[in-house]
Amino acid sequence: MQHLKIKRKPALTFVLVFSLFILSCQKKFDPKSYAPAQTFGGYSASNQIAPSDLVAHFSFENGLTDSVSKTSATATGTTYSTGIKGQAMQIGLNNYALFTPTTAIKNLQSMTLTYWVNTSINTAGIQEPICFANSTQFWSNLDMFFDGQTTTTSVFKIHAFGNSGNSEAWLTSWSLASPWNTWIHIALTYDATTGTFSFYANGAPIGSSVQAAFGALNFANVPSIVFGTIQFQTTPSLTSGATSQSWASYLLGVLDEVRIYDKALGASDIKALYQLENLGK
Repeated sequence: MQHLKIKRKPALTFVLVFSLFILSCQKKFDPKSYAPAQTFGGYSASNQIAPSDLVAHFSFENGLTDSVSKTSATATGTTYSTGIKGQAMQIGLNNYALFTPTTAIKNLQSMTLTYWVNTSINTAGIQEPICFANSTQFWSNLDMFFDGQTTTTSVFKIHAFGNSGNSEAWLTSWSLASPWNTWIHIALTYDATTGTFSFYANGAPIGSSVQAAFGALNFANVPSIVFGTIQFQTTPSLTSGATSQSWASYLLGVLDEVRIYDKALGASDIKALYQLENLGK
């Protein structure tokens, strides 16, 4: 009997070694590979939202190029930092970038403008992430800026010209709580058929305003889109209507994922865009 046991040991050893070899060659089971793609509003990526209506997109990945027109903004002192997706444009005192608007932007009537911003409070003056300059007026064709800044809140003011410059609107009743040193997704839509402006923060509606007979937005005389400040804080000023103002300043933070559409996106698409970009998609 002892003789038989000695003969079986090599055979058993071979079976065990071979089994371990087979197991080591098998891929580890990953349940995530079988999970369906995560979607928001029916989309699994931000670029799936109204792609045919996107007229400009700045992702600021080590550059200032608009991925739609393939043209680039010109930087004055701006650099790059960590963004909500990849990298973002870092702005500070006396820093900004200028982009010459394309024909598609100048022809906008309705629109959606979305972007991410992360900035600290600026006690020196208003902070304007983006403005669409007006070469002859004190205010830009489209202004959106932090005003009334306190340590816990800020009024977010929006100004626009419409109807070939004959209509003007101020939307100043909206405020943001705890807006500093955190990423905030800003979205503004305008529907020219109804004259309705709608403002969103982090995918949620903040308020809307109907401007009777406001008509199409006025972008006919926009020499530049400014990233990081208002039109009269650039050197030289972009408008004959004003020079540098003591109550105006620069964005003290980062700007990312600027998107411009030629229609007013619905609330569900705004929310989906926020959710997807917040996940880096």
